[in-house]
Amino acid sequence: MSLIACIWVGDSKAWGEIDWLDVLGEGGSSIAIAIWMILILGSRPAGRVTNLLTLGLGFMFIAMWQDNIDEFIRIPAEQWWDHWLESAAMPFGIGLLTYGLFHWHDEQLAVNQQLQKRENLFREHRYVDTLTQLGRVDYLKEHIQRLRSEYPDAEMSLIMLEIEQFSLFSRQYGHRESDRLLHEIAEILLLNLRRQDVICRYAGDRFSVVMMDTSPERSLQIAEELRLAIQHFSFKTKDGDSCPQSICAGVVCTNKDQTTSDILANANQALNSAREQHCCYLAA
Repeated sequence: MSLIACIWVGDSKAWGEIDWLDVLGEGGSSIAIAIWMILILGSRPAGRVTNLLTLGLGFMFIAMWQDNIDEFIRIPAEQWWDHWLESAAMPFGIGLLTYGLFHWHDEQLAVNQQLQKRENLFREHRYVDTLTQLGRVDYLKEHIQRLRSEYPDAEMSLIMLEIEQFSLFSRQYGHRESDRLLHEIAEILLLNLRRQDVICRYAGDRFSVVMMDTSPERSLQIAEELRLAIQHFSFKTKDGDSCPQSICAGVVCTNKDQTTSDILANANQALNSAREQHCCYLAA
């Protein structure tokens, strides 16, 4: 529209009047900004941050574009809109872009906080469960052994979690929906843990959480928070059915005389007690 308006009210400059250095700088800048907009729209999900970044770059593009057109077309001085497109669009676009970058910064901090919980797993990618993107049981055992070796006198707790009625859900909705349920519950559990806690998929619908320097009372509290987080989650099947979920959790606190096998056996026993009571159970 700005190009059509400039052609309508302006006159073309002679070839010798064109400052090609300005054309290269301003035209190149406008092309670069347009490419940035395309990359943002193609790589980011829709939302407020994406809108702010794109709008900010869009106004900056308009300013650079209009400034570049002026190198080819002479606009009469009484056409005030030309000056405003060049002068007002740029600071407005920079303001929007800065505001969007501020929110993008907060967004990245939140994303990085979650990625840090998976950092050790990504370093040992051969131990990652492909379905849930959590560690497998062999990583769990190795992690416990490493912690016991490095911090023999530290308090260590283990929470064993299991989805209730998972086999019934699997028979009713099939393996594909069951796999999706496992993946989503794994994400919820991960989001509700502390940064230093490590969660792994133990087997099937069972998960394990290793916590260091955590008292028995605090471990039981975290297990209850995880149980409530899943209780308030309603899984949606591909047919739109709402399927409320629940988990039970067994909690054990270890001592330095126990082997890794002993710890896991005690955690499974605690889980059996929790399953019978449909709650979180702290082993004595």
